[in-house]
Amino acid sequence: MSDKPIGIFDSGIGGLSVLKYIHASLPNEQLLYFADSGYAPYGGRTEDEIVERSLAIAGFLMQYEAKALVVACNTATAAAIKALRTRYPDIPLVGVEPGLKPAAALSKTGNVGVLATKGTLASEKFRLLREQISTATHVQFLPQACIGLADQVEKGELQSAETALLLRRYVEPLIAEGADTLVLGCTHYPFVLPLIEEIVGQLTTRPVAIVDTGEPIARQLVRLLTARGLLRQQGPGKIAAFTTGSETALKTAFSRLLHLTPPVATVGATG
Repeated sequence: MSDKPIGIFDSGIGGLSVLKYIHASLPNEQLLYFADSGYAPYGGRTEDEIVERSLAIAGFLMQYEAKALVVACNTATAAAIKALRTRYPDIPLVGVEPGLKPAAALSKTGNVGVLATKGTLASEKFRLLREQISTATHVQFLPQACIGLADQVEKGELQSAETALLLRRYVEPLIAEGADTLVLGCTHYPFVLPLIEEIVGQLTTRPVAIVDTGEPIARQLVRLLTARGLLRQQGPGKIAAFTTGSETALKTAFSRLLHLTPPVATVGATG
């Protein structure tokens, strides 16, 4: 069982920001990454569509006898994690949620901006998480839907004028409302972190903390695998990738963003 792979999936390349931490934390593990780029972005799809895609992708990864699944997508986690846990109750399953709790702990002003997709912010899961942490900490969360930002990352436009314009439009009102902490509530967004930091620096001289949830996800996965005796003790581990979009685009993303060159295969609808 310990030699079986870990399945990781996202609507596109955003989940590579999570895979980076998993690969660093578990260098002996075999990792399968699935980019559903042919159906991206998830942020504009209905919850039913996202659940259907998530179950289909999980089913595909389970054909390789995945011993654990990581939903490396905030929107898919919000919409489909319950359905996935129901379908696969016996394997470790880790989802992604916006880092509201660590952000609340960091904030000095009690104002936290949350950059996320429209789908994530509209989900019941996010509403409950926000209410729970706001009640416990009295922190005010300022949600900001970043329409089009994940698309820019998918296209590789990490420093373009258009991406900078989008980010400024989304970040400026949060800073104006006194946010001293920003949550990156989509796994695509860490790839434009340098641009976010640059824009924040143009908008204010006060310090602004930025929270990325990739590292806690990797820690949680390590805890679950350790508890079940599923860690692979010998290596080195390997990565293989699949996409419903462009094979070349995913290869380019791996190379540019992670400096890795795993084999990539194009697959059909999977379900």
